[in-house]
Amino acid sequence: MRKLTIVALATLGLALTACNTVKGAGEDVKSVGEAGEDVID
Repeated sequence: MRKLTIVALATLGLALTACNTVKGAGEDVKSVGEAGEDVID
């Protein structure tokens, strides 16, 4: 669980700095979800 939290926070931090549009924000949220699924699997 701790690993998932660290990955999610790191990805979210990168996503927030990288997205410049609403479309970009949606893609960033999607990537955070996919990273979380990868950690769980």
